[in-house]
Amino acid sequence: MSKKLIEFINVSFRYSEDSPWVLRNVSFDIYEDEWVAIIGHNGSGKSTIAKLVNGLLFPGEGKILIDGREVNEDSIWEIRKKVGMVFQNPDNQFVGATVQDDVAFGMENRGVPRSEMIERIKSTLNAVGMQDYRLTEPHRLSGGQKQRVAIAGVLAISPRVLLLDEATAMLDPKGRKEIMQTVSNLLGKKGLSLITITHDLEEVVQADRVIVMNNGEVWDVSKPRDIFLKKDALRKIGLDIPFVAILADELRESGLSISREPLNHEELLEDLWTLYSKM
Repeated sequence: MSKKLIEFINVSFRYSEDSPWVLRNVSFDIYEDEWVAIIGHNGSGKSTIAKLVNGLLFPGEGKILIDGREVNEDSIWEIRKKVGMVFQNPDNQFVGATVQDDVAFGMENRGVPRSEMIERIKSTLNAVGMQDYRLTEPHRLSGGQKQRVAIAGVLAISPRVLLLDEATAMLDPKGRKEIMQTVSNLLGKKGLSLITITHDLEEVVQADRVIVMNNGEVWDVSKPRDIFLKKDALRKIGLDIPFVAILADELRESGLSISREPLNHEELLEDLWTLYSKM
């Protein structure tokens, strides 16, 4: 069985003693080489979890372990070497005059030798398909290209975990698809664990597991197919259902016996073709 990389153990958090709890008694594990999507309605605690994982916040109660080490003020710099975070707006992460300067920034802060830095810039930009833009000024890039560079900058510090906090929310559908395809390809090559905090159901169905948050608590943790079987319950807590699942229900009501819960159009077409071939 894979090793636990992130452990939340009875974690609660609030921003001040007078404010309500944003998270209450949250527990879950994330393993090496695993893709976990965290979903929930606005205010459910998703982004707070991201900030806790990266040590931008600390628990009020409970504890968080990253690769076996507790997240606290003494361990924070070691923790941040292991967790790379990409935010919603890539412009907030750019500090370099060119793409390669930006990718180099995090490594310079960590004292990476110049010869190794040059190699990492080349390999990470190649990994995200941005090597040809290494001398380009960031403001000349498209939204999707900026996010690729932001991901390259995080990968250059060799993290154990890549955390995308609504990192595709500002992109058009084509840009979102390209970024997630890039990240999916990197998982197999880099040995990364991936956490995506998202509202995009296309991303959710690609994950190995899904953590559903509701009002600061863990509502469910399971595989995407099992999560989306609970359509009525998900709607009650303010979450959407993949269109293909809604379409499958409509087809069942019309008399077609679709047995499984399709997660994408390809699976639904495969089921329909199987039914057609038996007629």
